[in-house]
Amino acid sequence: MALVPKKTKFRKHQRGRLRGRAVGGATLMHGEFGLQSLDCAYLTTNQVEAARKALAHYFKRSGKIWLRVFADKIFTAKAAETRMGGGKGAPARFVAPVKRGHIIFEVAGVTAQEAKEALRLASFKLPVATRVVSKS
Repeated sequence: MALVPKKTKFRKHQRGRLRGRAVGGATLMHGEFGLQSLDCAYLTTNQVEAARKALAHYFKRSGKIWLRVFADKIFTAKAAETRMGGGKGAPARFVAPVKRGHIIFEVAGVTAQEAKEALRLASFKLPVATRVVSKS
């Protein structure tokens, strides 16, 4: 179940630069505990889904999980061993741009110890350094 947009305004995006701190999405909104990014990176749909499944598996249908990132940026790629030129590559995958300080997951309805361990296991599935934050 890949979280991708139904429709996009443009078929191909420009790459841009990913740096700086997150302005929006840097505080807990729904849950009691959260997984906060300490680096800037592009998270693929597969990475986000793997981390979500690790959380859900640890909680065994208890607690509530909120996903605070959405893969809405298109990444293009050209075929391997292709000569230079010939224009921009075809759309290959969707990624979620995540800046420093952005909350990736939020959880509630579980103890602090359970939340910390589950978020630690989920962080192994992501390519960014993270930390666990709480409301208190």
